[in-house]
Amino acid sequence: MTSAPEVLVSPELFAPVGDGVELCYQTFGDPDDEPLLLVMGLGGPMTWWDPELCRMLAGRGFFVIRYDNRDTGRSSRMTGRVGRATLVRAFTGAKVRAPYSIADLARDAVGLLDHLGLDSAHVVGVSMGGMIAQTVALDAPSRVRSLTSIMSTTGKRSVGWQHPSLLPTLLGGRGDSREEYVAGSVVMARLIGSPAYPEPEEGARLRGEETFDRGINPAGVLRQMVAVLTQPNRGQRLRGIRVPTLVVHGLADKMVHVSGGRATAAAVPGSELLLVDGMGHDLPVELFETFTAVIRRNADRA
Repeated sequence: MTSAPEVLVSPELFAPVGDGVELCYQTFGDPDDEPLLLVMGLGGPMTWWDPELCRMLAGRGFFVIRYDNRDTGRSSRMTGRVGRATLVRAFTGAKVRAPYSIADLARDAVGLLDHLGLDSAHVVGVSMGGMIAQTVALDAPSRVRSLTSIMSTTGKRSVGWQHPSLLPTLLGGRGDSREEYVAGSVVMARLIGSPAYPEPEEGARLRGEETFDRGINPAGVLRQMVAVLTQPNRGQRLRGIRVPTLVVHGLADKMVHVSGGRATAAAVPGSELLLVDGMGHDLPVELFETFTAVIRRNADRA
């Protein structure tokens, strides 16, 4: 992998985005370059966007913005208790009341663009972040220059499902202590990671330590999970997207089955679908150059 050139990196900053929500964010690169908003997935802080990948994207002419979703990292923590019974009911498709929705998370993203004075941006999301990115493109189409949806799905329950073997770990949590959380992070990375690009255990351990030290929010993860489980099927609405769209999905993804990526690409007119053999539900270092190249190519279509 080629190292990215030296780029300007901001400290962690904070942006009020409405409804009492404040997002923690960080930027990479020249503010005069094309803005690229990176949206992370369930329970994932912005630091799960590897700084090297952010620098590589900045080196390709993007002003890169990564941020903590609400209820994650150093962004605002919300209220509303979600119990195990609620989660089980949501998993089965029963109607439950979500503390907030994917649409609310999408409005947070638009609020961050507002705070930064950006009329629009290229938007890239992974997993739940892909659901948020798709929703931004649907609800605020003028704010999206191009869309990249990675290892995500349309919200239709018959596609993009989780492998049943993951459910006990997803519902079980990772423990309250730093040691327990890090150990759980290592186990989860092993379960959902890319079999063709195995991450050294030390990498998963360091990421778990950093995540814990920035602040974990188990209750927030449950609220985000309910937002995912109660999201609408966007399939029909996705047919109205008119910005250049790239869909990336790993063929070995156990967290969101590749059918979710295929359905997304099939729904968006003129979209490009990149299926990666041996890629699971992570962003392997070995694929950084591929990700950077295809995101740049998709943005150039705009």
